[in-house]
Amino acid sequence: MIDGINRRDVIDMVDRVVDGGSPVAANRTLTVTKTFFNWCVARDILTASPAHGVKPPTVEKSRDRVLDDIELKRVWEAAGQVGYPFGTMTRLLIATGQRRDEVAKMRWEEIDLGRRLWALPRERVKADRPHEVPLSTITLEVLNTVPRLSGSPYVLTTNGAAPLNSFDKNKKKLDQFLPTDMPGWRLHDLRRTCASGLARLGIPVHVTEAVLNHRSGTISGVAAVYNRYDYQAEKAQALEAWGRHVGSLISGKPGKVLRLRGQR
Repeated sequence: MIDGINRRDVIDMVDRVVDGGSPVAANRTLTVTKTFFNWCVARDILTASPAHGVKPPTVEKSRDRVLDDIELKRVWEAAGQVGYPFGTMTRLLIATGQRRDEVAKMRWEEIDLGRRLWALPRERVKADRPHEVPLSTITLEVLNTVPRLSGSPYVLTTNGAAPLNSFDKNKKKLDQFLPTDMPGWRLHDLRRTCASGLARLGIPVHVTEAVLNHRSGTISGVAAVYNRYDYQAEKAQALEAWGRHVGSLISGKPGKVLRLRGQR
């Protein structure tokens, strides 16, 4: 029974995850466990949470890896070698700065090519609010190379029945096309690289946060409560500027997209 679970049980569970060689996953496990037990307390199922006071077993260091322009060009070209769908996803991550899972699970019904808009519904967004991403020229050109599988709602898929996954395996394949002396990087670093690139281009922080659908407290207090402006025009300008920069890196001709292997 749930009321038989005590603090020692929670600690032992977390320790087993750590002992299994996944200290960061142990932190995530503890977070989910605390959320569940707090819900039980709120619903009067328990009088107190057995996870209360249990500290995360691992101190996580914030990553600050940002790819420089040469590395970004190399990743873009390596994505071309890998091809659809993972290579396409990688290029979309570079061009849009959005989260991996949001891009990987992109659906055709969310894309309006005519309006140059990608509209993510609330249930698809980590920030738990609808998010509209203006589609820059370079993003549109990547999307225009994507094959449409009959009956599939997914933009990035291997079989039409499910969105792209197997990220680790595909990332290792992509890395094979990169110089061996290139420092390690993760897909999430492309999002940070986009944010840093927007800053280099002079984009205001609050516009960058709107592009990324990220809240860091730049707009706070009364402004955070009453400011409901979506910065759509500013987001479009920011992503177009970023797209021109990426285009200049890969070809010297802003907006030109290199074809993925296997696409015509």
